[in-house]
Amino acid sequence: MKIALGADHAGYELKAHLKTLLEKQGHEILNQGTDSAEAVDYPDYAKKVALAVAGGKAERGIMVCGSGVGASVAVNKVPGARGGLCHDTFSAHQGVEDDDVNILCLGARIIGASLAEEIVKVWLGARFSKLERHQRRLDKVIAIEKEFSRGK
Repeated sequence: MKIALGADHAGYELKAHLKTLLEKQGHEILNQGTDSAEAVDYPDYAKKVALAVAGGKAERGIMVCGSGVGASVAVNKVPGARGGLCHDTFSAHQGVEDDDVNILCLGARIIGASLAEEIVKVWLGARFSKLERHQRRLDKVIAIEKEFSRGK
């Protein structure tokens, strides 16, 4: 799978760890930065990840910042990007299966590398269920997105 991977300075170390892990698993990584622990602004990298996913350059994205909250807010501003902040495996698979989340947001200051690995594994293994109730809800989310992105 082609995965857009990004982080700010707080998420850099976890991002580097996940990049190595994912490459060993055979995934193709589209590195969206940052590539050091020097202070940067998370919206710049969240936007790159979201645009790569929404634009079809990557099937999914992972964005890491300190708490994951800022990354989640930022990626969800891009039409077509559906980011979910997950710090447990249930939210990770449920977010994909029920809500078709295509960007995983993680908080490097909240979870460690081992839990992040488990979350990523579960999230990548999950697929949107396409059950009628979940598709109906997703269609409503997409309609809201379209309503507020007209003419911009």
